[in-house]
Amino acid sequence: MKEQQSLFTNSRIMLTNVGKQPVTHVVINYGIKNETIQYINPGEKISLSPPEGSNLNLVRIIADNGINISTGYRTPIKMPGMMGS
Repeated sequence: MKEQQSLFTNSRIMLTNVGKQPVTHVVINYGIKNETIQYINPGEKISLSPPEGSNLNLVRIIADNGINISTGYRTPIKMPGMMGS
């Protein structure tokens, strides 16, 4: 998720294990730096903040059992009266 504010950009990555088994050796590639999480239990959600200077266009997640996801950051819809609109 990437929210553009007038003075800064607020970004975060949400990882959720929707499976029935733990996901192991999760590597999050922000473009300039990697972060590793040893495992994510079934149903567990993890919120991460990309380090300063990261590429805020694309994030890549690689884990055991062939998990390899590259995705862009989503931008929420701006609503009148909401912060940043």
